[in-house]
Amino acid sequence: MTDKPTFEENLTKLEQIVTQLEKGDVPLEEALAQFETGIQLSQTLKKTLQSAEQSLAKIVDDNGETTDFTPEG
Repeated sequence: MTDKPTFEENLTKLEQIVTQLEKGDVPLEEALAQFETGIQLSQTLKKTLQSAEQSLAKIVDDNGETTDFTPEG
């Protein structure tokens, strides 16, 4: 059984990749591999945030029913 990394773990990994690439002392092949990993992590993080946003945009009423949140105004 493999545990999926948490949002925070993925974000930390992406930050480490960006830091290494910014230093510029990574061999080209490794830099390309890290860049590809970074893109995948970025897409995963984006999906997680979108999912969280959709969950937060719903309201549970007194009957336990879920409805979309619409700001009054």
